[in-house]
Amino acid sequence: MGEIRRLKSSKAGDPPRESTPPRRLAAIVAGDIAGYSRLMQIDEEGTHLRVKRIERDLIEPSIAGHHGRLVKTTGDGFIAIFDSPVEAVRCGIVIQQNMVGRNASMPKHHWIEYRIGVNLGDVIVEPDDVFGDGVNIATRLEGIADPGQVYISGGIYEQIKHKLVCGYESLGDRKVKNITDPIRVYRVLPDPAAFNRTRKRRENILILLLSLFLLVIASGVLWYVFWQPHGKAGGQASVPVSPEIPKVLPSPPPILKQAAPQTQPAPSVAPAVKQGASPPQLASPSTPATQLTSAVREPEMNMLRGGNFIMGSNDEVTEKPTHQVTIKPFAIGRYPTSVREWNECAAAKACAFVATGKDDAPITNVSWSDAKQFVVWLAGATRKAYRLPSEAEWEYAARGGTQTKYWWGDQFQSGMANCKNCNDIAAAEQPIKVGSFRPNPFGLYDMGGGVDQWVEDCWHKNYQGAPSDGSAWAEGDCVSHVIRSGSWKNDARYARPTNRDSYDTNVRYPTHGLRVALSP
Repeated sequence: MGEIRRLKSSKAGDPPRESTPPRRLAAIVAGDIAGYSRLMQIDEEGTHLRVKRIERDLIEPSIAGHHGRLVKTTGDGFIAIFDSPVEAVRCGIVIQQNMVGRNASMPKHHWIEYRIGVNLGDVIVEPDDVFGDGVNIATRLEGIADPGQVYISGGIYEQIKHKLVCGYESLGDRKVKNITDPIRVYRVLPDPAAFNRTRKRRENILILLLSLFLLVIASGVLWYVFWQPHGKAGGQASVPVSPEIPKVLPSPPPILKQAAPQTQPAPSVAPAVKQGASPPQLASPSTPATQLTSAVREPEMNMLRGGNFIMGSNDEVTEKPTHQVTIKPFAIGRYPTSVREWNECAAAKACAFVATGKDDAPITNVSWSDAKQFVVWLAGATRKAYRLPSEAEWEYAARGGTQTKYWWGDQFQSGMANCKNCNDIAAAEQPIKVGSFRPNPFGLYDMGGGVDQWVEDCWHKNYQGAPSDGSAWAEGDCVSHVIRSGSWKNDARYARPTNRDSYDTNVRYPTHGLRVALSP
């Protein structure tokens, strides 16, 4: 009754009652720097400045870009919460892969490497902190994670296992401090083929060990049969041995003489490899480049004569300011790169993975680095100057000589592009085949919708200082690059020729593909 009277006595002038902090289900990301104390001992001021720069330039933008909220930083780490488990794990992958690039130019003992744990749990949310067992489990996962790795709980795994382009390695149930029940733990593998390669290496090691074991047994048997003393006490032979055996033993020399001529053709193979156009680091070591060149199916290209146009628009801040650009003649793919074309590169061991899906569908799940691998391979295999288009070239080609909002006019028309709610085609997990909609005035298909398409340029938040000669706007190693076109999962505003976006250089995403260009 006392509690009831207290509730009824809430009147004007009464002291305000403390409200219960809100609870919510959230994906919690906890990260910290491995070996932070050691780094501070080596270079206290330098480490502090680097960590703050990473928080400002990578951690905070990545969390915001994946629709999360940075709850707090902890000197050597951070805690963030997300509504979506998918976005939480994707954010963790982006951070780890970007840190690889940031560490590449530094000695290993100066590397800053994060350990990241992700958990799904019911938490108490306050303005500047978050509490609950869900947070504790995330921090425990972070504590057992290897440097540079993302570890997730079983709850997160069940939510994302079919929704991200990555692999997972089960680490089993782990007992962690101050948590009653064991936690099912998975390690995230950003490259979905990584686990298969690891497993295959383990299988190969087991096969090798088994082979050695069998060889030892076989050697023992042969020794027993051929070299064991033939007499026992009493003069009885333990194993009868054929007197012809010594005649068999000298036989290897003739075999060696017969094998020697087989090494003679070797010098003729070396020039073929040297003459190949494929870069040595990408070409298959077992496939001569001359054979590769004859098998490559070149993409269909449209030659554009170049000219002047006004690039950008006033629709979005990132598309300003509008500016005049001069484009030199170049060729660009009539269609986005297809699964069939990509898998020719994969078959040559020059691209990182084999794509699934129909041959005439556009390739997806491609990072900018993957796209660069493809064009480098294509240029080497065909001995032609294939490359990614610059951002200016892509927009010039997408406009098709027009200056309207879309290449067909200022108003969107249904059935003109493969985008979300833009046509009668039912939504699907994969885009439909290339060339399913009308081409623009330059005869180019899917320049808007279909798949996002990588271009050469580094990402800049607007066009201030952009080149006016149509060249790519790039400088050194940039952490993100420009994507154009929008995809089948984006709405109509993404299909505008001026629309531009960015994504992390080394991260794959299910809607990202590419289109090639060719210098004359």
